[in-house]
Amino acid sequence: MYKKIAIIVLSTTMLIQCKSVKNANNTQKGAAIGAVGGAVIGGVLGNNIGKGGRGAEGAILGGIIGGVTGGIIGRQMDKQAREIEQQLPSATVERVGEGIKLTLNENSVNFDLNKSSLTSTAKANLDKLVGVFKDYPDTNIIIYGHTDSSGDANYNMNLSVDRAKSVRSYLSSKGLVNSRFEIVGMGETEPIDSNESASGRANNRRVEFAIMANNKMIEDAENQAK
Repeated sequence: MYKKIAIIVLSTTMLIQCKSVKNANNTQKGAAIGAVGGAVIGGVLGNNIGKGGRGAEGAILGGIIGGVTGGIIGRQMDKQAREIEQQLPSATVERVGEGIKLTLNENSVNFDLNKSSLTSTAKANLDKLVGVFKDYPDTNIIIYGHTDSSGDANYNMNLSVDRAKSVRSYLSSKGLVNSRFEIVGMGETEPIDSNESASGRANNRRVEFAIMANNKMIEDAENQAK
C-alpha cells in the first residue's frame, strides 16, 4: 500500500512540475519536488527502505525535508559535492535529494585481500576527504561496506562491516568526530554490477557514504527559510 501511495504522489508531482523543473539545477529540483511531495514521499521511503534497504540512496531519500528548508540545505550540499569531486576525482559523487551519495570503488579505497585493513592508497585518498568533512561539520555520515558474492554470505556481511569500521576509524583518527559516523554492512546484498566477471566483482567491492544534514544544519536552514 505504501509503495502504491508513493508512486501516485510522485507521479502527480512530476506531472504538475515537469515544465518548471526541467531546466532547474539539483537544488531547485529538490526544493520544488519537496514542496509538493517531500513530506509524504520522505515518510514512505523512510519506512520502507531507510538504512537497511537500497543503501546510501535509500537513507538519503528517507530523510527528505523539502520546501524552502530543503532548498537551502541542497545549496550547501551542492557546494560540498563539488569540493569532494575536486579533491577525489576517482570517486563517484551523486547529489541525491538533499544529501550526497559518495561511492569509493577499488581505485579510491581498497583493502588487503580478505582483510579489513586499509591499503596505503586508500589512506591517501581518505586524507583528501578529511578537509572537506571538517569544512562541513554539520552533516551526519553513514558508511556502507559492500562486497562481491565470492565466498560465504555471512562471511561477506561481517567483512563489509569490518571494512566500513576501518574507514570510520581512520577518519576519526584524523580529527573527525566519531559520533558523526554510523556503520552499516551490506555484504553482497546490493551488487551494482554482475558478479560473473572480475571487473563486475571489483565494482561491487566498494564503500558508500550517505552524507546528510544533521539537526544543526536543519535548524539553521529553517531559520533562514523564515
